[in-house]
Amino acid sequence: MRGDDPRNDSMFSYVTPEARVRADHPLRPIRRMVDAALARLSARFGRLYSTTGRPSIPPEKLLRALLLQVLYSIRSERLLMEELEYSVLYRWFVGLSMDDPVWDATTFTKNRERLLQGDVADAFFAEVLAAIRTAGLLSDEHFTVDGTLLEAWASHKSFRPKEDDRTPPDGPKNPTVNFHGQQRRNDTHQSTTDPESRLARKKGKESRMSYSQHVLMENRNGLVVDVRIDEAMGKAEVTNALQMLSELPDRVGRRTIAGDKGYDTKEFVHWTRAMNVTPHVAKNEYPGRSSSLDDRTTRHAGYEVSQRIRKRVEEIFGWTKTVGNFRRTRYKGQARTSMASFFVGAAYNLLRMARLMASPA
Repeated sequence: MRGDDPRNDSMFSYVTPEARVRADHPLRPIRRMVDAALARLSARFGRLYSTTGRPSIPPEKLLRALLLQVLYSIRSERLLMEELEYSVLYRWFVGLSMDDPVWDATTFTKNRERLLQGDVADAFFAEVLAAIRTAGLLSDEHFTVDGTLLEAWASHKSFRPKEDDRTPPDGPKNPTVNFHGQQRRNDTHQSTTDPESRLARKKGKESRMSYSQHVLMENRNGLVVDVRIDEAMGKAEVTNALQMLSELPDRVGRRTIAGDKGYDTKEFVHWTRAMNVTPHVAKNEYPGRSSSLDDRTTRHAGYEVSQRIRKRVEEIFGWTKTVGNFRRTRYKGQARTSMASFFVGAAYNLLRMARLMASPA
């Protein structure tokens, strides 16, 4: 018999968001790990806020909402607030009841500077990493480093000569700019939208206003150990790789660092060996060039293992650019882009850690 289709607009519900989220939902272990990390950051949050005045939105709720934005590929904070308005799952994760009002999207804009000044993003990333290390999922011996380009929140039209302050005659919002045939270089031109970005391109690709992102991955489980945002420059890869290696915890014995051919330079090989790190980088043997590595490194079986595992770093870049919506940064400036990269890296580690702990030993 066909059932009726009544419109049931009940005023009250006696089922809490906690009861509506199934026990085996993938967000449950992530929520537990996030709550533990935020609890350890409570003292830091306390120093960022005044002890008097009107209570603000708890920073813990803001950070959980930002993690949801990364995990579910929500393209903007305004859309995130719309989803949070009617999604029971999102309300449960953030910590809102069914009757709690959702705050305005501009709340993130007002609080972003406070979180930036308090170094909350990298502190949260460090707390997640500490939990991973405590769980025994983190290698302290074998690592991989790589870099990629992130498209900046700026267009070619904004890349103008540094001394040129003229406004195009047909309006400033969407002007007609013909730069074909002109020589446009970073030392003579600058973006008026995001002056810290630089014009760069990958081999075989078109030039874009960009930042460079560098990731240090541990080779046991493919987790992110460190992440850096820098100017899109050729030598930034080697500089950032050496800096990330120097900030690793002290360890007795040698480490290995894998990388692609871009790291096969005399500078990188020399300084990694000086840091008691064996460079397991791919040999750059293009015609007219010679590799900085010799048989002392490449003859060992561990070199082949590092070369095979290092390709997993591309999984991190692929996830952050597709699921994490980080192919193009939504923020202007290196500091805000760096803050976002730490949140994306922490979200990747949380998701990876939840899967590793759920899988059988």
